[in-house]
Amino acid sequence: MTTVPDTIHARTAAPAPPRENLLVRLSQVMVAFAERWFPDAYVFVLLAAILVAAGALLHGGEAVTISRAFGDGFWSLIPFTMQMALVAVGGYVVAVSPPVARLMRRAASVPRTGRSAVVFVGVVSILLSLVNWGVSLIFSGLLVREIARRTDIRLDYRAAGAAGYLGLGFGFTLGISSSAAQLQATPASIPASLMPITGVISFYETILTWQNLLVIGVGALLSAAICHFTTPSDANAVTASDLGVSLAESRIEDQRPTRPGDFLEFSPILTILTVVLAAGWLYETFRSGNPLITLSGLNTYNFVFLLFGALLHWRPRSFLTSFSHAMPSVAGVLLQFPFYGGIAYMLTRVKNASGATLSDTIAHGFVSLAHDTGTFSAIVGLYSATLGFFIPSAGGKWVIEAPYVMKAANEVGAHLGWTVMVYNIAETLPNFINPFWMLPLLGVLGLKSKDLIGYTSMQFFIHFPIVMILASYLMTTFTYAPPVMP
Repeated sequence: MTTVPDTIHARTAAPAPPRENLLVRLSQVMVAFAERWFPDAYVFVLLAAILVAAGALLHGGEAVTISRAFGDGFWSLIPFTMQMALVAVGGYVVAVSPPVARLMRRAASVPRTGRSAVVFVGVVSILLSLVNWGVSLIFSGLLVREIARRTDIRLDYRAAGAAGYLGLGFGFTLGISSSAAQLQATPASIPASLMPITGVISFYETILTWQNLLVIGVGALLSAAICHFTTPSDANAVTASDLGVSLAESRIEDQRPTRPGDFLEFSPILTILTVVLAAGWLYETFRSGNPLITLSGLNTYNFVFLLFGALLHWRPRSFLTSFSHAMPSVAGVLLQFPFYGGIAYMLTRVKNASGATLSDTIAHGFVSLAHDTGTFSAIVGLYSATLGFFIPSAGGKWVIEAPYVMKAANEVGAHLGWTVMVYNIAETLPNFINPFWMLPLLGVLGLKSKDLIGYTSMQFFIHFPIVMILASYLMTTFTYAPPVMP
């Protein structure tokens, strides 16, 4: 006979951990492999430099010439490096500003269930990434923390964190913060060795095409559906508390002056005067033409975002604090982009006895494999995604790929603008399984990459075949046009 204590024990005993579905179990195998075998992204860029140097040597280049090309190219991307670092910083300072923080708290009250909250975060992440990937990454992370503070719903913190990364896995390279599209639209940013191959390619030929809008729509719906079907039920949700993550707030606006000399740091006077000073330039720059096209220039883009961030923070001290907090998110850009410049020069400046560069030879290989523009798109997509896993930097990697990819596009007759977009669509997908760009988000969430990759890997495996087939088909809707010189 069952005793009363036995009955109580049966009712209160903790249930056995739920058995995960097959997709989750497979993703965990990949996570374990990556954590054991994959080094830091910096190691990958060093390997790429060594492999390209070896390839140039085997291609017939002289060792001294290869070394000279690497050194000459090392600092060739300094303007672009600084521009891309400021894209991230501008996004960060806007995302953590007091007005945006208040907006975030309102947004956090919208979802009604834990599962709908994960979908909501994913959609917000993608939409924001179309404007600025830095804003998307930081705002989404802070939004997840804000939702996790609610007591009326049970949020799976890992699934929500992975949803906050969707903009970096799918989205940001299709919007105005696309480094490849921005570089091609900005004559001053295009390397001299690349200009004769690509010319200047405006946003009207890349992110503002109806084909790109279609890819964005399909991809966003696909991402939301994956979020919905991979998020655990409330009974199996793992919360921030379960993971030992503190959700205590640390608000920039809580700072106060401590001495008389702090007056100007905590007064909006200088911010207002600076914005007034810049108003004339902004008016002259934007008074004619499409604002999005005007904003495609990286210098204009960063100037506007930094001014907007300063205005949102209102007081210089708040702006300075947010700026310093943004520095860890740009360390990889500052360290690795110079190596990409050196790699690009070894590809395009070192010639063999017949006068061909390694870039020329690779381009001819692309042409020999591509029977039509659709096939060419599929090859470019597969290659870009594979290389993107090892070199997770859309802008730096584009400088490496563009010389031979775009040369092949000219030979095959593929639309140059959509070739850039095929690269953009494919290049970003490996971010779902390479945690390089996840680092700033992980810092906000207080998690490790292993906590998110199980979910993001499912996004990769489902996204890749669908969006690449769509991108390859859409290439057939374009007509080739030769490069346009500035």
